[in-house]
Amino acid sequence: MQRALTQAERTVATCVDAPVWSLTDADLITVLDTAHRLRERLAAVELSLVRELDARAVPAAHGAASTGAWLREHWRVGIRGAKQTVDLARALDRLPSTAEALAAGAVNTEQAAVIAQALADLPTTAGLATAAKAETALIGFAAQFEPSVLRRFGERILTHVAPDAAEEHERETLAAQEDRAHTTRTFTLTPDRTGRVRVTGWLDNESAAVIAAALDPLTRPGAFAPARPAPSASGDDAHPQVLTGGGDAGGLSADGSAHADTRAPGCVRDLRTAGQRRADALTEICRRVLASAELPENGGDRPQLVVTVDYDGLARRTGAGLFDNGATLTPDTVRRIACDAQVIPAVLGGDGQLLDLGRTRRLITGALRRALVLRDRGCAFPGCERPPRWCQGHHLRHWADGGPTSLDNAVLLCGHHHRVVHHEDWQVRLGHDRRPEFIPPGYVDATRRPCRNTYHLRP
Repeated sequence: MQRALTQAERTVATCVDAPVWSLTDADLITVLDTAHRLRERLAAVELSLVRELDARAVPAAHGAASTGAWLREHWRVGIRGAKQTVDLARALDRLPSTAEALAAGAVNTEQAAVIAQALADLPTTAGLATAAKAETALIGFAAQFEPSVLRRFGERILTHVAPDAAEEHERETLAAQEDRAHTTRTFTLTPDRTGRVRVTGWLDNESAAVIAAALDPLTRPGAFAPARPAPSASGDDAHPQVLTGGGDAGGLSADGSAHADTRAPGCVRDLRTAGQRRADALTEICRRVLASAELPENGGDRPQLVVTVDYDGLARRTGAGLFDNGATLTPDTVRRIACDAQVIPAVLGGDGQLLDLGRTRRLITGALRRALVLRDRGCAFPGCERPPRWCQGHHLRHWADGGPTSLDNAVLLCGHHHRVVHHEDWQVRLGHDRRPEFIPPGYVDATRRPCRNTYHLRP
């Protein structure tokens, strides 16, 4: 091994001063890809050596506190990177298939680390056979997806390889998360001496989604900017009512502390903390504002809460729900909030909404926008992670050219990429599966190979 690595080092040294300026664009990309593959395969060799070094306890024999600490001093690298190297080396010792894929260049080190973490996160009840299936599946996904997307597949890999076990595990996990989120909810307003109030707290997914749905339309520039009262104002209007914080209001006294309980004797004692009362009050205020229909439209639609759930899962009371910001809910919570008139249960597989509006309307709003959000899940432009609420509907065939306002002629784009598509040479179309794909201009990709956004995909 020593002789082979020494020879490889000499060969690489001859490439350092090579005249790269003489390469064509195509050759430059080819050589770059070769160098990258070589680096990753050498990383596999390095990890194998670190694994052996760690197993022999060589660092301890040299007086180091750990293998990571020894690598930090020996290689003069940061301790975080050194620890990550040791952790991956140890993980690959338990994952021979991933180690082989790394050595063969089928996965890179970042992907290998993602695979190792995903397998470590599997429930202990999954079993060795399920873990082996998951490892094989993730190695296959690594050929298509970069680490951040692969990580998302890893989080849901149990659904792919063992659906029944995944459903039970997800139900238990979501129930525990919801219980913890509800118990630890809090909301605090802390005034300082400069005329400001600090807002801190934690909310469960349901409460946070309600608040976001109510506040989002007011965060756009110019959407809501009430004028301050004039200093010369007089009469009752010059003295707006101030909440004193009595009872359930959970207000603040002059020193910022919560007011005492002032309810009449005989009332049932409220066991919520002051922070919990404030959290509940904020959520209730936003619920009432949503129901009042007084908020400005958002994306051409009245602000509403959308929960997506598989039809069969809803019927069997086993399907988890999904807010449009990606937060998940237990089946019981989905069924409960679906009774709220201000919540739209978007049931996948159902056809209760008219989606094709023809050319009678130019704006992509209402049921059509909701269907577009369910299909694209965010900006559809390749590589963009912006969520639906930052996006606009774009006509594939322009309205001015006779294009209909329909699901098959629309795509969700953020403001930046909407401008890119309108003003540059990108082309957008729906693929055979009716999902958007983008054809880049020739100066981006000479072959103009269609590409897609993989950030919003779920396995």
